[in-house]
Amino acid sequence: MVMTDVESVAANTTTGNILAGKAMEFVQEPSVVTIGIAASAVGLHATVVIGTEVVVDDQEVSNINRMPQFPEDVLAEGGAFASDRITVRLHNTTAAAISGFTKINVTPA
Repeated sequence: MVMTDVESVAANTTTGNILAGKAMEFVQEPSVVTIGIAASAVGLHATVVIGTEVVVDDQEVSNINRMPQFPEDVLAEGGAFASDRITVRLHNTTAAAISGFTKINVTPA
């Protein structure tokens, strides 16, 4: 299962969970979660939590200005149990809006 999202993040703000409401926000079976996040400009940071495990903690993402491609643009990978929630928050550290491109692959283990 693949989830994608393109989000404009306003200056000096942090989004809520950008995966909220998507079909695989809550993992249905034990899985490997592959995460790719990119930005349209420098200054976008990402936090990714799977269940209770912080996989990425407010780290700057690549400014490749396109949807991530796998395996080239993998930011992180983690394991998930059934019913674990995947949370992705984007934090803009600049004075202008930045687009964030997110691609998540959920592969049953």
